Amino acid sequence: GEKTTTLNVKLKEDKKSGYFGKVDAGIGTDGFYDAQLMFNRFKAKQKFSLYGTTANNGKTGLSWDDASKYNTGNNNMEMFDGGFYFSGSGDDIDNYGGQYSGEGIPLAYNGGAHYDTKWNGDKESINTNYKIGSLGVKANKNTINQNNLPATVNNPSGIINSNTDENSDRYIFRQKLDAIYTIKLDTTSNLKVTVDGTLKNSDSESSNNSTGLRGDGTLLNTTSRTNSSDGDDKLFNITAFYTKKLKKAGRNYSVNVSQRIGDVNNEGYLKSVNEFYDPNEVQTSNLVVDQLKTNQTKSSIFTSNITYNEPLSKTFSLILNYGFGINYSRADRKSFNASTPGNYDILDTEFSNDFEATQYSNQAGVVFNYKKPKSTLNFGTKINAVNFDQYEALSNQSYKRSFLNWIPQASYQYRFSAQKSLRVSYNGYTNQPSVEQLQPVKVNTDPLNIPLGNPNLKPSYSNSISVNYNTYKVLSNQSLYVSGYYSFVSNQIVNNTNTDDEGKSIRQAVNLTEKMPSNYSIYGGFRRKLDFLDINAGINLSANGGQSFNYINNSLNKTTNTSFSPRFNLNRYKDKFELDLSFGPSYNAQVASINKDVSNKGWGTSGYGSFKVILPAKFTIQADAEYNYTPKSASFDSSFEQMIINSSITKSFFKKDDLKVVLKGNDLLNQNRGFRRFASANSITQTSYNNINRYFMFSMIWDFNKMGGT
Repeated sequence: GEKTTTLNVKLKEDKKSGYFGKVDAGIGTDGFYDAQLMFNRFKAKQKFSLYGTTANNGKTGLSWDDASKYNTGNNNMEMFDGGFYFSGSGDDIDNYGGQYSGEGIPLAYNGGAHYDTKWNGDKESINTNYKIGSLGVKANKNTINQNNLPATVNNPSGIINSNTDENSDRYIFRQKLDAIYTIKLDTTSNLKVTVDGTLKNSDSESSNNSTGLRGDGTLLNTTSRTNSSDGDDKLFNITAFYTKKLKKAGRNYSVNVSQRIGDVNNEGYLKSVNEFYDPNEVQTSNLVVDQLKTNQTKSSIFTSNITYNEPLSKTFSLILNYGFGINYSRADRKSFNASTPGNYDILDTEFSNDFEATQYSNQAGVVFNYKKPKSTLNFGTKINAVNFDQYEALSNQSYKRSFLNWIPQASYQYRFSAQKSLRVSYNGYTNQPSVEQLQPVKVNTDPLNIPLGNPNLKPSYSNSISVNYNTYKVLSNQSLYVSGYYSFVSNQIVNNTNTDDEGKSIRQAVNLTEKMPSNYSIYGGFRRKLDFLDINAGINLSANGGQSFNYINNSLNKTTNTSFSPRFNLNRYKDKFELDLSFGPSYNAQVASINKDVSNKGWGTSGYGSFKVILPAKFTIQADAEYNYTPKSASFDSSFEQMIINSSITKSFFKKDDLKVVLKGNDLLNQNRGFRRFASANSITQTSYNNINRYFMFSMIWDFNKMGGT
């Protein structure tokens, strides 16, 4: 009997072998194309896969489904009768977007290989990946900005309007090798070791021309600037995670240790010509910058944490943790002026710095957990002591800081039933100023906007409260979800921006002591199946708001934000028909205490719809549409409206639909214009940029596989 069982297991393992893959190639109008090749080979407990992609139509890597199937991240593939199950995650090389956000025209190449296996009775396993990819993006962008300031003699309206045109060409090349090794040491302990290394090379060039006008339309300043940069990054990570179960049920501990090492080297040139004018449009001065910029940054981050769980009773447990960390960094940023054309050898100490910083942190925490069938309560706190030592070599100045962070937490959940629950939670945490906010140096990458550090910054403290309620009725397929969130901050770190009569701004972070910023959000959603229409219908309501502060020319500015958006949803999913609709209005308002008359507010509308129909003769038609409307405002005298429609027709061939021919139309109405409008503090900005518009593409997709072979 035992021999037969062993033989059956081996036979089943032998059947877990074969391969599958996919070839996807498309050619389109206006030079657009898309090509993908994927292959996965598996035998027993071993899996191996390869993939390669290239496209200039916005695809910068594999889709989520393909990335999971071909194990391009730390993914797992499990076999079961009749199919596969995939799970896992990607990284910055194949994160379904890369470094492309929709601005400009991209050209992407990606490739990779994966191998994983188990041995020693499945007690040990390894998962390793190699990835390589490049992405180039060429973009043209126009930015219109309105800066609302206190009135001055030379600018009675207090308004500065700027219009900037920018052209950029950016390229990044990346390689990454990673591996995960796991071992089950015994029946009570496990060890997991993760290691990865990344190499990056980036090149970028940009040029922009900007014009600044006073509120009355008179010329304030002009800027012509070019930037170039060439950089190399090296990154290495290693993490070890150990878990141990002790004899008493529920008693266990874990240890996590990690080390991160980084090395960044960049070099580039900044050239700019800035001219300034008086109210009569007579040039009063100019500022010319012609510099070589170098940046060498090295970092080493060590973190450790040990967690211990102790059951005090059947319903009460205790969690203790302690962590220690060391964060070392060296940032050598230098600016050089030219002694002769092309010979940059004069150090500009005003815009150079050489910082060396070491941060030591000790964290201890305790959390109590109380759990009964319907109630769960946990509360506790963490205390984090941070010692920060910083030395600036060029000025021979030292900075020493010590912070004590208090991080309390509490939450309560009550389960009325398996489908109905209420949860209330509170969190408090300290916000430390960043290194960039602390460093007392200037950066002139944008000569009209100079950031300046503040070594006297103190931490701020945030408090947040949230409430969530949800219920679901199975028979009627009805659900209700309501949530609320409120937060407030004491000693908030805000910007203090001083803008002179020529339009030059110096921005420094300071602590806000006399006011307390706050934010809130409310969300509710109701969904139910309408049996008489055989369709699911729902409505969502969301409201957000709050108040924030900043200093403008040493005057305190209060900004009040309000937004409200109801949304209606309809969807239906059947074997041969799918429908999804979502639409609704939205109201957004931002009012600043300085120059209230030029606030940004108004009603907008957005909607989305898609359908899919499977027809006879193995034809499939699908389409989606997205509509957006942004109204004009006191700052912008034009509205924005666009409808983007995409559609495709697919013909499948063979018994298992292994071959597909697809004709796709992208942005059929040719209305896809890059656009966004947003407001922040006393500034309102509208950006327009080039992107991918209408094209048609013919594609062939071949899925192949062979299962149960050798």
